[in-house]
Amino acid sequence: MIAGAVGALLALGTGSALAAAPDWGKVEGKDITAFYPGVSPLEWIQKGTEHGGARALKKGETCADCHSDEAADMGKKMASGQKIEPTPIAGKAAFIPVKVQAAHDGENLYVRFSWKQPAASGAAKMDDKNPVKIAFMLESGGKVDLADQSGCWATCHTDSRTMPGADEAKTKYVKGGSLAEGKFYDLYQWRSGENKGYNGYVADKRVMEGGNALVSAEGKKDGDNWSVVFTRKLAAGEGDVKLESGKAYNFGFAIHDDSAAGRFHHVSLGYKLGLDTDGHIKAAKQ
Repeated sequence: MIAGAVGALLALGTGSALAAAPDWGKVEGKDITAFYPGVSPLEWIQKGTEHGGARALKKGETCADCHSDEAADMGKKMASGQKIEPTPIAGKAAFIPVKVQAAHDGENLYVRFSWKQPAASGAAKMDDKNPVKIAFMLESGGKVDLADQSGCWATCHTDSRTMPGADEAKTKYVKGGSLAEGKFYDLYQWRSGENKGYNGYVADKRVMEGGNALVSAEGKKDGDNWSVVFTRKLAAGEGDVKLESGKAYNFGFAIHDDSAAGRFHHVSLGYKLGLDTDGHIKAAKQ
């Protein structure tokens, strides 16, 4: 089984030769807590009667400004069912500490995620093909409403699949999403069991394939420790965010651990990824 394999290397390459990743021992890292979000879609975080931070959002503050230091505690409340989770899963991890690193070589961006595998809950598997999935999204220029403040939350809505009472055919989307107008998130995902990487986007709907920027996605499990490296071109096609030195981009990620699916993942708050410029995650040229 993949979940128990020690040192198993799982890789995807879209070309005959993969780009060489940087020396990660020399790349600055950012420690970010991915937490269980319960039922907290975009509509909920904007509702002042239920979310005290709604007023701060209206004033222009970011979710990370208020919550980055308490993400683990928030995850505990929601995973336990104490707050905004009507169907808690016994034994589910409340949060996952993740180290995020990024670098570029003038042609490709490299993003590395590393974390320790939490204990399994023992619950029924929602995705029996993939014990682990990890995804990240990029957004450029704050064209998506609230992207600068809420990160990937702008794609999460009360009527999206796996939300209570929602249509199971309804995917993630952004309000007024349009590739032509640049109102979209660039999406990357790696699936452990399928041994495959995906490059799509979220605009008026979520599309998991069709992007042209992904070069490779590689995952490795060493004991209880995961590391996954994405390599994508700085250049962009339709549905991809063009990356340029000196600019910062909205960034967020999610991990589906313990064979989870849909909203039952662990998510980061919204951060900035800067290429040769300031950002929570700094991608310097190597």
